[in-house]
Amino acid sequence: MAPQQPPGESDGSSATANTAVQRSRYETVSVPVLVIGAGAAGARTAIELVDRGVETLVVGKRAHGDAHTIWAAGGINGALGSLDPEDDWTVHAADTLKEGHFLNDPVAVETVAKAMPAQLRELDAWGTDFDRTADGRINQRYFGAQSFRRTAFVGDRTGEAILDTLVATAQSLDVPYRENVLVTDLLSDGERVYGAVAVDLTNGEFVLFVADYVVVAAGGFSALYGRHSSRDDENTADGPALAYEAGADLMDLEFVQFHPTGMVGDRYGEDWAGRLVTEAVRGEGGRLFNAAGERFMARYSPDQMELDARDVVARAIAREIREGRGTENGGVYLDVSHRDAEYVRERLPAMVERFASLGVDVTAEPMEVAPTAHYTMGGVDVDWTTGATRIDRLYVVGESAAGVHGANRLGGNSLAETVAMGTVVGEHLAGQRPETPSLPDGMAAYAERAMTALDDLATSDGSVRPGSLIADLRTCMDEYAGIIRDEDGLQTGLAELGALRERTGDLRVEGDRTDGDFERAVVLSFMLTLAEGVLRGALVREESRGAHFRRDFDAPDPDWHRNVLFRRGVIGMDHYTRGVPEPSSEVRAALDEGHELDYHHLE
Repeated sequence: MAPQQPPGESDGSSATANTAVQRSRYETVSVPVLVIGAGAAGARTAIELVDRGVETLVVGKRAHGDAHTIWAAGGINGALGSLDPEDDWTVHAADTLKEGHFLNDPVAVETVAKAMPAQLRELDAWGTDFDRTADGRINQRYFGAQSFRRTAFVGDRTGEAILDTLVATAQSLDVPYRENVLVTDLLSDGERVYGAVAVDLTNGEFVLFVADYVVVAAGGFSALYGRHSSRDDENTADGPALAYEAGADLMDLEFVQFHPTGMVGDRYGEDWAGRLVTEAVRGEGGRLFNAAGERFMARYSPDQMELDARDVVARAIAREIREGRGTENGGVYLDVSHRDAEYVRERLPAMVERFASLGVDVTAEPMEVAPTAHYTMGGVDVDWTTGATRIDRLYVVGESAAGVHGANRLGGNSLAETVAMGTVVGEHLAGQRPETPSLPDGMAAYAERAMTALDDLATSDGSVRPGSLIADLRTCMDEYAGIIRDEDGLQTGLAELGALRERTGDLRVEGDRTDGDFERAVVLSFMLTLAEGVLRGALVREESRGAHFRRDFDAPDPDWHRNVLFRRGVIGMDHYTRGVPEPSSEVRAALDEGHELDYHHLE
């Protein structure tokens, strides 16, 4: 809940007296670098900083090691060439640009692709238990829309294994960490960031973090949707919204990746609705069938079949369901039972275990799946050589940032981005020689106004619970900003969003600041901000490209080879567009060479 106005300087005794009263209400922590978010991106950034001698504090909304990273199951990309020696970083970059429909920032793409072979070897040396080839090399599997086998993996729990490795490495370096801390505001005067206001969810106390530099690594915003692959309290737009309210620009918000294969709630129970069935199932040869038993991807993508780009496969499944060829539970079938049962158990142990707990033997029968909101390509606009935003001393990394993925993300690139760019940001910040800061008086007053607003929020006694508004927001986004969009729906969505904002004036928050109602009330404001950006971005982009599909503009438009950006205006979100630079000559050569996956290796 951001304060109404950026602060001015304190002008005298009344502010000082107020400060004397207020300061007894909160804890103050001063640190050279504050990292907000404790998934792979935040952890890798902090490791680099501490390893280079910079005092750093990581704060996370949940317990240490319990981050959304653990849901990135299938693998992490890097052109090691373990099985396909002809693969290299330029082909990885070319595949990423093609999958992103060339809206990616080429510097971002090339930085990640170049870094990943060394990053994989580093994770291996730190203890990540990657699957191995017969001769001991890091094994790599097929993933959708990739020219070669470049996805390294730990069964189907790769994200969990990598986060375990990063947490263990951070602990070995004594990286300081505070868990169960909800950051509610960044302290910014519109030009520079000075720290953050937060609530300790274990005791409800306010915490004022004073920092020389702030790194936001707090995930994306896929939980704007009712069917999403993360837990309900993750990816609630915290990171992008915090940075935007501080003055950073947002970019590419219209591009939301709907993973083709989420679990079907009507079959497996609402607790499992939308939860990810990893792309590794298709990477290991899984096949998609409609209710009539037709392997329908032959009609949509006869060359790449189930391993075409995620947007292609997701739209194909959505069309099968919409046109009446789905299951009675509203899905399609994903079947890997034609593979040897022991092979499936070895390569997909988490999927085998999960479905077995629900009474399904995936080695012998199909799973029911449907598209689910999984990843948000958009986020904060950054300089990809450093991770810096337009706000001095504010940096963003991981899914909170935009640029690597363009209009659609290549599977296996999310984990790659976290470790590659975490290293870049940490290395750069260490070179800035951060110091323990003090807080200007005006900023102290700003922080205290934010805390007063949070106090008021926690005691709201209206009639509408925040969870109810979040549910209505998700219904709105599912209906009007989903896989298939059009102008009428997007305008209706914006109107409904306006009505939802009005209803926030009648909030009722039960319990105190340690309760879920309070947290939901805080993140509701984040979610409303990003939902508006998604709807407005989709309305502005009058074409179809990647994960953004409009039935009223159902083809790509060369004139829209541009990014849509948003900046906080005086009365709302102001948008502008920006052209996309050209890739390097090396990557252009790889694009011209035209590598492409031979899917039929898996047949």
